[in-house]
Order: sequence, then structure tokens, then C-alpha cells
Amino acid sequence: MTSGERTQVQMLAQQSRGDSQSADAEVASRVGIFLLVNSLETGGSERQFAELARCLDRAFFAVHLGCLLNRGTFLDAQGMQHFGLGGSLYRWQSMKSRYRMARYMRNANVAIAHAIDFYANLMLIPAARLARIPVVIGSQRQLGDLLTPWKYRVQRQMFRWCDCVVSNSRVVRDRLVGDGLPEKKVVVIPNGLPQEAFAKTSPAMPRTPGLLRVGMIARMNSRAKNHAVFLAAAARVLALLDNVEFVLVGDGPLRSELEATADRLGLGGRVKFLGDRRDITAVLASLDISVLPSISESLSNAILESMAAGIPVVATRVGGNAELVTERTGLLVAPNDIEELTHGIRRLLCDPILRQQFGGEAHLVAQSNFTSERMRQRHEELYRELLERKRWKRTN
Repeated sequence: MTSGERTQVQMLAQQSRGDSQSADAEVASRVGIFLLVNSLETGGSERQFAELARCLDRAFFAVHLGCLLNRGTFLDAQGMQHFGLGGSLYRWQSMKSRYRMARYMRNANVAIAHAIDFYANLMLIPAARLARIPVVIGSQRQLGDLLTPWKYRVQRQMFRWCDCVVSNSRVVRDRLVGDGLPEKKVVVIPNGLPQEAFAKTSPAMPRTPGLLRVGMIARMNSRAKNHAVFLAAAARVLALLDNVEFVLVGDGPLRSELEATADRLGLGGRVKFLGDRRDITAVLASLDISVLPSISESLSNAILESMAAGIPVVATRVGGNAELVTERTGLLVAPNDIEELTHGIRRLLCDPILRQQFGGEAHLVAQSNFTSERMRQRHEELYRELLERKRWKRTN
């Protein structure tokens, strides 16, 4: 290497060090925030975790991400920190993970630690307190009625260590407050959808003249989603109407059982199992009605996505469903009532004008209230308010 080349390399190295120092200074000037989720599968909480992580203002926040179960592909896992449970929240492995999480947050200069849902709450909240993180936030994104009484009590006690608990529906807030959490400590921030969820999209399944499609979007890992009730209603509808096709979107350990149920009901080629899909907007563009017969919901992403796509919804009258589905956007039916569900589906199938009215109004409601931008603003306002309340100042 010549003397001139050595000089040029030294200059580039100095410039690189300067750029690195500048980048480090830029990161130090931002507020460190750590978001923890259970896994990266395609459930509602995971989708909202991914959307919040994507849309937070990087000019103000240095965002750090973590998960407890290193499985699922919903979010690009590059840069994702993994803190394993080791099979239990109380064994040595999970204790070590909490200490490692605390050390990671201290080293990353995290000022805000935000847990997403049950297991993340029980891991992150004590770790954040151990690390003396200024602002600690828990989340409850389900009603809590599917947790065992013991789990519900443990989480409720853990929430007392938080500065704030975020719920995604009013009904969850009301239950938390009713169970003793101070009202000022619980903040409702509804789910948000990206702009592409509202866009017109080519259908994933070609449209056939005269054929109507009824779909259900839900992971097949919980009987609370009530796929079996959907299939039972499908059989009754098909006994009355012959121009209908039923579609199930999602996957999980219950799928083979549900496929056997469909065969036993004689649904044959009239029901399609599409598995786990990433093109939900295109799938919804293939449907005429969206159905969610679950027995427990806080604020359903499946309902929101259907509304954003302008698809009328038939859902059960549980949890936060009534905060989304009104007399102007769809139909609510009693949970576990196959006859009422059948009637609701048939009513919409036989009334194209009502379907159009419900779908148009649902789209407007979703676009006005449930966008990612609105969700981002609400979270960022909350983060800033909590930092100000703690009189937090950057130490860098």
C-alpha cells in the first residue's frame, strides 16, 4: 500500500468513526423504548405489536423489540431480542431471562418499557422495575375471562407495579377498574390498521357470478373462537340456500378436528380451509360477509379488518364487539346461538342493499377511528405524558 493510499484509508476510517459517533449521538438523543411480546405469530396482539413497532416516530424514539417465544414470522425478526421462558414463568430460566432483560434495558438506555399481553406483562414489569426503568406500562388486550382465576389475580397484582395499563377496549378498562385498578391508571387505545387495509384490492379468490361467500378469520388454537358454531351455522344456511360458499382463514392445532367436523356435517366442497394467510385484504375482497362467533373478544382485529374492507359483519354480542358492530355496520347475535347466527347470515345473504349499506358505513367508521396513525398518536401522547409526569430527563 502506498503512502497516499494509507492516508486515504486513514481518512476514511476517521470519517467512519465520526459517522459512527454521530449515529451514536443521534440514538442517545432519542427516547429509548422497549416493546415485549409473547411471540411473532399472526394473532391480534402480535399484529398490533408489529404495527406499533413499525409506526413509532424514529426521530423521537429509539425502538427496541423483544419476544418470549422465538417462533412465528409475522414480523421480521432482525434485531429482535429473545428472552426465553424455559417452560415456566417461575423456574430458573425465566428468572435468568428477567435479569438479562433488565441488563439489556439498562445498557440500551431504555426510558419506557411496554409489555404486550399476559406473559409479557409477567416477565417485563418486574424486570423493568429491577432495572429502574422510569416508565413501565402493562397491557390487557383480552377480557381476562379466558384466564384462570389465579392467572387473572397474578396479572392484576402485577399491574399495581405499572405506571399505566393500556387496554384496547372500553369493556376491558371497565373490568380492570371494577376489579380495583385506579381509573386514571387505565388508558384505552384502540387497535389501528395500516392504510393498505382500507385500499381496494383484487380478490384472492376469483369472483363467480351468483356465488356468495361467507368467511371467518381466526387462528385455530382456541375453542373460544367457536369455529364449530360457524360450521354448524354454515350447514343450516346451505340447507336453505345453494349459492353460498364458506371460507375459514387461519391455522392451528384445531384445524384437523374442524376439517373432520366439516366432513361430518356434509359440507364437502362448500367450505374451504385457506390456512394462515398474509393477504387478508385480498381474502376479504373475495367475501360478501365476515363472521366472528367467538365467546370472548376485547377488540377484534378480524372485525376491524372486515370493516376496513367494507365487508358487513355478523358477530357475537360479547366483550368489545359492540364497540365496533352497531345497527349501522352489522349484526350482533347471542353467543353459542346457532339458530340466531344462521338467521343473521341468511338475512344478509338475501339482502344485497343491506350488505352494501353496512359495508359502506363500516368502512367509514374504521377509517375515522381505527387507523395506525391514530393509534401511533395516542401511544406517543401517552409516552410523553408519562415521561413528563416522572420528570424524566435524558442523562446522555
